[in-house]
Amino acid sequence: MEILSASDAKREFGEVLLKAQHGPVGINKNGKPVAVMVSAAEYAELDSLRAKLLQQEIDIGLEDIRAGRVKDGKDVMQRLRKKVRDAGL
Repeated sequence: MEILSASDAKREFGEVLLKAQHGPVGINKNGKPVAVMVSAAEYAELDSLRAKLLQQEIDIGLEDIRAGRVKDGKDVMQRLRKKVRDAGL
């Protein structure tokens, strides 16, 4: 992945747009990564993948509920508080 400074990316914005059509372009500000520019097609693919993964997690959670593999939140918090107290924290 090509990395550019924010000032270079600003100065060469049209060129950065062209480069992003072929692969991700990293943008650093003050030497630290702040953004990655990708093509619209790649972004759509990543967004679709993120949505699919979220749906899988939701499905797993719903199956856990149906199968009774859940715990009451109050009970969990009480146990955690006891562990913290017992640890002297």
